[in-house]
Amino acid sequence: MNTDGLVEVVLPGKVEPEGLQLRHGAVPTPGPGQLVIRMEATGVSFAEQQMRRGRYYDQPAYPFVPGYDLVGMVAATGTGVAPGLSGTRVAALVKVGGWASHVLVDAADVVPVPAGIGAAEAETMVVNGITAWQMLHRKARIRAGQTILVHGANGGVGTVLVQLAHAAGVKVIGTASARHHDSLREQGVTPIDYRTEDITARVRELAPRGVDAVFDHVGGRSVTDSWQLLAPGGTLVSYGSASTRDDEGSKQWPVFKILGRVWLWNALPNGRRAYFFNIWAGRALSKNRFRTQLRSDLAKVFEAVQRGEVTARIAAQLPLSRAAEAMKLAESGTVAGKVVLNP
Repeated sequence: MNTDGLVEVVLPGKVEPEGLQLRHGAVPTPGPGQLVIRMEATGVSFAEQQMRRGRYYDQPAYPFVPGYDLVGMVAATGTGVAPGLSGTRVAALVKVGGWASHVLVDAADVVPVPAGIGAAEAETMVVNGITAWQMLHRKARIRAGQTILVHGANGGVGTVLVQLAHAAGVKVIGTASARHHDSLREQGVTPIDYRTEDITARVRELAPRGVDAVFDHVGGRSVTDSWQLLAPGGTLVSYGSASTRDDEGSKQWPVFKILGRVWLWNALPNGRRAYFFNIWAGRALSKNRFRTQLRSDLAKVFEAVQRGEVTARIAAQLPLSRAAEAMKLAESGTVAGKVVLNP
């Protein structure tokens, strides 16, 4: 095992990015069924931005090490773990703990990264790729020839959603600020400026009968507007509440409001469906099924990368010691794709 010692970033409480702390310690030792990943790449997702503000609806108590996912080499294995895993590159979805040089995980929770896909490239596809794949194919069940609306089409999840949708033969309308429109057009997306345009009016102009699916991370009023834009038989997939990131008060309430609307809409006899997507929802019901789907879906995303259907959108790469800078960059709204942290 690497003897350099453990380095991790700690979120001590509700702090500005500069309040993140660097901590050193001993590299963890894997127990039965566990392994230690020597991190090569981890990322800054919207979840960490919410956690910094105390706004992620089921975050742990402070202090803790953030980091929703990571990619790295297996440095050590515990008893009961296939010895062949040592030295291989794997990806893991952990929710917290990824911003560290070494991360202890259950061996059953890792997914092999195919040869030819780099660590940073693979990292952009873990939480973003699984989220995009499951929303498109397990919830909305998109089909070739359909038209969808992707809010935040330039973001971490949005960029993967767009590419996977195109690979499935689906037309994409995407919201983003004007600075990202040229890039979106190059990807075949019809862009809408959410800051200056009337999104509802513009979508109705582009898709008079409505769109077949909407993927909404904005929350708040946007969810209701998104529901109204659905074509008969269409599907709304809400997967966040970005518009309430800086609000005060209960961090659960924005999610409960969306869940209430989803329940009400699904009770209506109009043929449309709504979901609130939580990547962890199935784990409480069946850990084995959750792991099986995660491995299967991430493997499909990696296959799409290998075929050239999906390209990693890396906004920037910074060392773990510059996590504060990485957080500020991710929160700036000026970048497209994922901000990645390296050891």
